[in-house]
Amino acid sequence: MKNIFVLISFVFLTTLVNAQPPKYSDLQILYADANYEKLAKVAANYTEKDKTKKDVLPYIWLSKGLYKISLSGTTDPRFKNAYKDAIKYLSKGMKYDLKYNEGATIEEHREFVDKFQLSLFEIIDNEMSGGSSKRAGSWIIKYQKITTNPVGAKYLLGATKYMNQDKSTARTLWKEGKTMLDALTSVDSFSEADLKLFKIGLLYTAQTLKDTRQIDKARALLNSAAQWFENDDDWKERYDEIVN
Repeated sequence: MKNIFVLISFVFLTTLVNAQPPKYSDLQILYADANYEKLAKVAANYTEKDKTKKDVLPYIWLSKGLYKISLSGTTDPRFKNAYKDAIKYLSKGMKYDLKYNEGATIEEHREFVDKFQLSLFEIIDNEMSGGSSKRAGSWIIKYQKITTNPVGAKYLLGATKYMNQDKSTARTLWKEGKTMLDALTSVDSFSEADLKLFKIGLLYTAQTLKDTRQIDKARALLNSAAQWFENDDDWKERYDEIVN
């Protein structure tokens, strides 16, 4: 009887252990050791195995490793698209996390996600400031894949489409953005980059409306979001330039 009890306990514990999702401590160690190329290789292997390809953590660690590699200035052809690949894998991880964990795993890595989003926002902002709205548009599309707050991206992407004579797509994107904006009651869940993109998305859209003699629509758009930027001096200055 004792042996049977021991056997049952062993089977139960084995089942319990196997049911627990892996912690991927090997990936954590590689990251801590700054061994980013090996981290990318090992994490990528996990994403390709049937047993682990829907686990969120390998995608997050792979994205972290690729992001660090993209900052290193490496000339290794294997990592020529490290930054874009980091976006791709983070996007996949977020998709699985929302589907299976309600976004809980990503929240544990929020510091990285926020930092990565901010780096991408800076690329977008620089492209827009430099007059390269078409290139900015391609980055905005990527940004939408790594955020759960895409309202700003919708508006800014619409503005880039309008600037490049794709007015039909611009109107569709603005319509989608308005639906999101009308439903918005708080920006507490927005990252710093989300809020920055929201701001410039509205401002560029309003400027585009003004340039096409739709000043009433520009004013209405900015007024509908003014509550979230009432302490932002840059917003106030741009608001006055556009609608006053």
